[in-house]
Amino acid sequence: MIAMEAARQAPGRIAGLALLGTNARPETPEMYELRESAIELFERGEARDVIELNAGFAFHPVQARDAALIRRYVDLILDAGAAQLIRQNRALMERPDARPHLSRLRCPTLVLCGDGDRLTPPECSQEIASLMPHAELVWVAECGHMLTMEKPAVVNATLGPWLRRLAGNAG
Repeated sequence: MIAMEAARQAPGRIAGLALLGTNARPETPEMYELRESAIELFERGEARDVIELNAGFAFHPVQARDAALIRRYVDLILDAGAAQLIRQNRALMERPDARPHLSRLRCPTLVLCGDGDRLTPPECSQEIASLMPHAELVWVAECGHMLTMEKPAVVNATLGPWLRRLAGNAG
């Protein structure tokens, strides 16, 4: 989301975008309410309860059974601290609709999405790719929202060649 906003503000400074499991849409009223509830729990010191309850949604069902992976994810999120989690959720709640600007971007774009992403459904990635004239859409099989944690080898094998092509086109 930050990359899309940077590209909107300064398209001439962006050589390429790699968008992994993201969403160009503004927050839905339902998600807004869920985030408000989560913020209240974060403020009361109940972040662990929220994160542990929702951790399974971040992963494909295959990886969601990996207790060590889930524990690593929960610890990673909790290490940010409640204040950061609150700021992040508020920023997500107030994000603008990025879709109207995507068609104006001319840089090469890699849109990478887990085929089982339940937090940012694949339709969001399809929509981004359809709006951008130079987008390449790649699905990661048996993967949820946490692409870099679930399938790091696949993500690296996709990003590496794409970045090399991008670097080759820049010269």
